[in-house]
Amino acid sequence: MNATEANHDVQLGMPALPAPDYPADVRARLEADAKEVIARYPGARSALLPLLHLVQAEEGHVTRTGIRFCAELLDLTTAEVTAVSTFYSMYRRKASGDYQVGVCTNTLCAVMGGDAIFEDLKEYLGVGNGETTEDGAVTLEHIECNAACDFAPVVMVNWEFFDNQTPQSARQLVDDLRAGRTVEPTRGAPLCTFRQTARMLAGFPDERPGAVQATGGAGPASLIGLRLAKGEVAPGRVDHVIAPRTAQAPADEPPSGHADAQAPPGHPSSHDAPHETSASDDDHPAGPAAEEGE
Repeated sequence: MNATEANHDVQLGMPALPAPDYPADVRARLEADAKEVIARYPGARSALLPLLHLVQAEEGHVTRTGIRFCAELLDLTTAEVTAVSTFYSMYRRKASGDYQVGVCTNTLCAVMGGDAIFEDLKEYLGVGNGETTEDGAVTLEHIECNAACDFAPVVMVNWEFFDNQTPQSARQLVDDLRAGRTVEPTRGAPLCTFRQTARMLAGFPDERPGAVQATGGAGPASLIGLRLAKGEVAPGRVDHVIAPRTAQAPADEPPSGHADAQAPPGHPSSHDAPHETSASDDDHPAGPAAEEGE
């Protein structure tokens, strides 16, 4: 039982009931997995986050039983475990769907259509934020920035990316999820259920037959600057003419790092090179600010 539940029972004059335990076979299996996780860390309590994912993989959310299990294995109080499990949004505290559909509603995604997608899905699915469809397939929520602004508006399903979405494409996505049809993320690992995702976040490999491991990495929109710098693509607009660097600087060029050194015009760093200021211009030296009335 978590501290809030226990305090609530005491306030009502009822004894605080202990959290139920897992069945013996489930407990034995989870303990074997937990010991493998704990062995990765120099201190046992450092394993709390992956252990919370482990118990979440068992029941689909962090239950009182899961909290008790983590506390016992790591020699923590249930209050300490509860504090962590309620701090991070990746841990669910109530039963939810096989697919967590999150719509980014932070600034860029919002103005690009994220707000419209979220409102449309609420109406289309008949659920509110954090609520689950009657068939238990989809839990809808708005999420904070997931560092995919280049692909706004973004929808995530069990933390996998679906980029450049529209209300229509988002409706098709949830229809496919509810119908059990195969859904492919824009990038990253193959989509799986929330419980399977939780187990992988606990540090265990994807054991689905034929499953391809995560192929993540940045998408093409995020890499365009690097490709431009390498000359792999032609720029759509040229603001600076980039001159190739020579292997050896001209004889009259000051050595690198010299106070008078200037990058040649058009050099990629020319806008960062030192420029003449009143402090470096002998013809226009800087003096103290004039006093009022002088």
